[in-house]
Amino acid sequence: MPLFARPVADERDGLLTFLAQQRDALRACVLGLSDDQARATPAASGLSLGGLIKHAARTERRWVVAGIAGQPLPGLWPIENWPDDFRMGQHETLAGLLGYYADTADLTGQIIAEVADLGQPQAADADRSVRWVLLHLIKETARHAGHADIIRETLDGQRAGPLTDAYDAGLGSSAQAGDAGDGGRLEDGAGGAPGAAGPRPAISSPEKMPPDR
Repeated sequence: MPLFARPVADERDGLLTFLAQQRDALRACVLGLSDDQARATPAASGLSLGGLIKHAARTERRWVVAGIAGQPLPGLWPIENWPDDFRMGQHETLAGLLGYYADTADLTGQIIAEVADLGQPQAADADRSVRWVLLHLIKETARHAGHADIIRETLDGQRAGPLTDAYDAGLGSSAQAGDAGDGGRLEDGAGGAPGAAGPRPAISSPEKMPPDR
């Protein structure tokens, strides 16, 4: 993930590019980790790096697939097991979670490409526009990328700067390349064993998306 996002052509390109850059920041934090390391919870928060990848992917799917497109997401929306979002189960692999995140990014790009007006309301909540959802996802992903920086440094001393340099050199960067998402195989929603709860969702009804996730 380069320090600065590439120049953008318009608002839609800018929103997708900055979202892709934050996804890359999160991916860089798991570079070179084993499944056991990705599952570890070395910080006081009880969060794991694999769990953050899983949560970020699920959150993006909820907001874009269910929220913007109005498509069903059985098992993910409405939320049935919130703590499961933050835990990388024993049956899950880091490669599988990264593949699921890449497929999620592809879905986002496909759905947003079909939106005529970013100011139009999302299907699940007429009070919030497609533009609002994308801005929210940038904020949400950046927030968890910051969490991931701290967890990775606590885990093995690796810091964000060298990790992002290595990520860009070895894997490339979707934000730098200008892609809304990257390829990868589709993995089923990546359910995991329930563990310690993360932040609690603010859900008033299954019809409307929660205000902050």
